[in-house]
Amino acid sequence: MSRTPVMLTIAGSDPSGGAGIQADLKTASALGVYGATVITALTVQNTLGVTGIHPVPIEFITQQHLSVVEDLDVRAVKIGMLGSAEVVAAVADVLRSHPVPFVVLDPVMVATSGDRLVPEDAVAAIRELLLPLATVVTPNVPEAEVLSGLGIESEDDLEPVGRALLALGSRHVLVKGGHLAGDRSVDVLVSADGVQHLAAPRVATSHTHGTGCTLSSAIAAYLVRGEQVPVAVEAAKAYLTRALVAGASLEVGRGNGPVDHRVAG
Repeated sequence: MSRTPVMLTIAGSDPSGGAGIQADLKTASALGVYGATVITALTVQNTLGVTGIHPVPIEFITQQHLSVVEDLDVRAVKIGMLGSAEVVAAVADVLRSHPVPFVVLDPVMVATSGDRLVPEDAVAAIRELLLPLATVVTPNVPEAEVLSGLGIESEDDLEPVGRALLALGSRHVLVKGGHLAGDRSVDVLVSADGVQHLAAPRVATSHTHGTGCTLSSAIAAYLVRGEQVPVAVEAAKAYLTRALVAGASLEVGRGNGPVDHRVAG
């Protein structure tokens, strides 16, 4: 009997349940995929913001990572908050020694609330160590600007930035345009095979906590299900749009609430 395929999320913990590993596991379950976790940091956060971060010791992160990949049939790894350059290096080491078919990198640097989540040296480590290992990297506008060194003022800037990041080693780059103005939310997927513009109506909601985590874990889940990258990205964006619509009426917390992960995938 074949083993159950697994999506592994390597990320921080959000006690309010809207982002991080909690969002990733909810997404995996909603899309019918078994999820496993490596916890990189404990955070103190809710819908109002992040007020504390407690890093997990690097050796313990590595032990978690090895315990999962040496036992479970991990088909895709989703990487979120790593916290430091040393953690980035540790995760990259295990990815190289225990490769998996797909790596989805969400280069988490800034929370939806605007709180900075990683120090400056971690950015260079992500660029140098993880981008070359990534099947798909999913930066939002601020993250794409930091990683590429280029500015983004409009939708027209997304493709050039995507190409710049593609040159750093990732096989596919999804530059997310959610921070831009307009009645559409346009993301641009760039790869050696071409460019795909993915547009969806912008959902009128302030409940956007954990959207980046949800999209990247949905991409990983669809890859585990056997979809090709362009199809997985398009399906994940559609899932996130449904979750945003459903989450608009979900009253969780007093700030930027989460999307509703319970929508069908």
